[in-house]
Amino acid sequence: MPYLTNERKSTIFTTYGGNATNTGSIEGQVALLTERINHISNHLKVNKKDFSSQRGLMMMVGQRKRLLTYLSKHDLTGYRSLIEKLGLRK
Repeated sequence: MPYLTNERKSTIFTTYGGNATNTGSIEGQVALLTERINHISNHLKVNKKDFSSQRGLMMMVGQRKRLLTYLSKHDLTGYRSLIEKLGLRK
């Protein structure tokens, strides 16, 4: 059973991106990447030698960083509210 079902994805995009069909929104993409990053991080705590998942995790973190940089340059208030909602920066 996949951990990220279509219903879960649609709720993520509804919560952060506006509506369920707005899958291209930066906020929705960052929220989805954060969900996947958290899942893989928990997986790697148990499976320390899973290096292929570790590489995928690093690629997802880099993609999220690029999206957040784009968002901060184009919509600073949206960036700050998204970081607050997701609890990324402390």
